[in-house]
Amino acid sequence: MKRTIVSLVAVGLFAGCGVPKAQLDAKAVEAENYRRQYGDEADKAKALEEKVAQLSADLETAQKERTKSDEAAAASEARAQELKKRVGELSALNESLAQSKDKLEKARAELEKKSEEYQSLASSLKDEIKAGKIELSELKGRMVVQMKDKILFSSGSVKINPEGQAALAKVAEALKGAAGKHIRVEGHTDDVPTDPKGSFPSNWELSTTRAIEVVKLLKEKGVPAERLSAAGYGEYHPIASNRTPQGKSQNRRIEIVLAPEDQAPGTKTNSASR
Repeated sequence: MKRTIVSLVAVGLFAGCGVPKAQLDAKAVEAENYRRQYGDEADKAKALEEKVAQLSADLETAQKERTKSDEAAAASEARAQELKKRVGELSALNESLAQSKDKLEKARAELEKKSEEYQSLASSLKDEIKAGKIELSELKGRMVVQMKDKILFSSGSVKINPEGQAALAKVAEALKGAAGKHIRVEGHTDDVPTDPKGSFPSNWELSTTRAIEVVKLLKEKGVPAERLSAAGYGEYHPIASNRTPQGKSQNRRIEIVLAPEDQAPGTKTNSASR
């Protein structure tokens, strides 16, 4: 409409100037054509702007999708690396479990072997065990033959009495078959002090001497001397309270300990560990 008014004004101006009507009409048509061309170009420009805006929006959307895709790919790669690491850890754990299983199988076989030795020793000493003269136990590869001191010795004495000699003879016969074992005789007392003016200034001397006497008798009965040793612990390793007569009686004892041969004094294993 604005362009039409401009055209009429232009025609009026030309008419006022004495320009022929035909020429004025031609100019009006030309002006109208320009107006229409301008309108067409404006519409095209607007359409192009809208298309550019749409393309820009599509590009932004595509970039966002690409970013999400890249982030997803990075997360997927990180997850893959984590899974790969986990698989490696599980493989190592599986190998460790397999090794542990082998160790447990070996330990079980060793325990069964020890149990067979225990059963053999218990069978050999069943009469003495039944009579209460001997107690037999097994713990962590060590077997212990425990004998009350009253069966072996009179009060304050280090001389083995006849009943004790008979019991030790049976023990010696059983120990001959315990190949691969070091045999340590341990002497223990209660907490009653010895007479300082007597033969044994302390319970250490008393317990050690009694252990030595037992070792001598075992050797005489055929147990190899190289497998024997003696130790005295006095009152310092009680197994019961010394506050009662019963507890004191339990603490006065001789223990014959059967340990693996590599734990014997002077072995390479023991020397290396010092």
